[in-house]
Amino acid sequence: MAKQHRVQDNNLVYNILRRYVDFVLKLSYRTIKYVGMERIPKDGAIIFAPNHTGALMDALVILAMDSKPKVFVARADMFKNPKLAKFLTFCKIMPIMRMRDGIDEVKKNNETIERAVDVLRDKVPFCIFPEGTHQTKYSTLPLAKGIFRIAMQAHELMPDTPLYIIPVGIRYGSFFRFRSSARVQIGEPINIGQFIEEHPNMTPQEQMNDMRACLERRMQESIFYIPNDEDYDATYEICAAVVKKQVNHLSNDAEFGNLRGIDAHFAANNMTVKHLNYLKTVNPELARRLITLGNEASQLRKRERISLNSVSVKYPLLSRILKVLFMLITLPYTLVATVCTLPIKLVCHSIFKLFKDQAFRNSVRYVLHLVLWPILMVVYGIVAFVSLPWQWATLVTIALIPAPIVTHEVYRLLRIMISDIKLWRRKDLRAKYREIREIMFQ
Repeated sequence: MAKQHRVQDNNLVYNILRRYVDFVLKLSYRTIKYVGMERIPKDGAIIFAPNHTGALMDALVILAMDSKPKVFVARADMFKNPKLAKFLTFCKIMPIMRMRDGIDEVKKNNETIERAVDVLRDKVPFCIFPEGTHQTKYSTLPLAKGIFRIAMQAHELMPDTPLYIIPVGIRYGSFFRFRSSARVQIGEPINIGQFIEEHPNMTPQEQMNDMRACLERRMQESIFYIPNDEDYDATYEICAAVVKKQVNHLSNDAEFGNLRGIDAHFAANNMTVKHLNYLKTVNPELARRLITLGNEASQLRKRERISLNSVSVKYPLLSRILKVLFMLITLPYTLVATVCTLPIKLVCHSIFKLFKDQAFRNSVRYVLHLVLWPILMVVYGIVAFVSLPWQWATLVTIALIPAPIVTHEVYRLLRIMISDIKLWRRKDLRAKYREIREIMFQ
């Protein structure tokens, strides 16, 4: 009798494709950084619990954190198509029902829980997004109970194996821009067995609720967290307005002075949120003035289509000159590369129309570059070798390989330059940002 296939079983084809998937993912971001990897326990089974802001990209950045295989869950309706279900299983993804599917459907999760426990028994990391759905905000949603049911049942069935839920904070520089930055922070793990032992007088339901509160708190500590209330947009605008000055301020701090790049921005933004919350307590009138300025600046900036990059990043004159020179020097190549990458852009825009939720855009871009660009390179290579001497054809083919990245970077610089000019022309908007900085650092 043939052995039944399990989602966590080793697969040679998967392992080969996995390397290519991880490689393309890293090309999809200018910067991707993993922080706190040393917190991942080596002595037991692991359930990763990331926040969910970027659709497919969230799973991919978790998958790429190391070379180990990982098993994920996805909403069950995606498995209704037999061919898609087979592909998802090949990708080590299991179905899970959600409350919105109805209580009768949720009861079917018992099979998923049993399979999840089987995965954990084999010490294969299991990943579930406890928020249940995604949102494009630097915040969190209420956590569903599925992850805790899996954890508690797994602990009951393998009490001698340490089991951990590990909060993971994913922070993108932009939710919608391709080749932005990604920062993934591993939070403080929750030891399930130890947690249960420390709360012996609680019922299982009470233990689950307490565990949920603990995980939510540790997830928020691992991300750039803004409370999801009526002040969210204003708070985000204030953070962008003061981040550069806040980074300079933190550079003199013994605890944060060694931070650089996205780590420094992460600490600075969270510091701004804490300071604003403090002002709401000790000086509500001043805090309200800040919120008003933040809302006004946000509305005006969006109406003028000015990038937050123009607000938060102050480039030195030499840097601006070098960027202009880079665009001029690469212009001939960029024009050719733009034509060559046009099929991907056209397919992207056609697919974008199918999704109202813009959070899927980077996932679509990633998949199309993953699949279409190798095909286009084969086509362009054949055309080059048919049309040119082999020496020139080889040079042309090699030169075209980085075309998607170069074109994206050139147009990104051009977009930021136009945005900078727009901001320079809006004295009223710059005055609001100046007042925000004066209040925050008075």
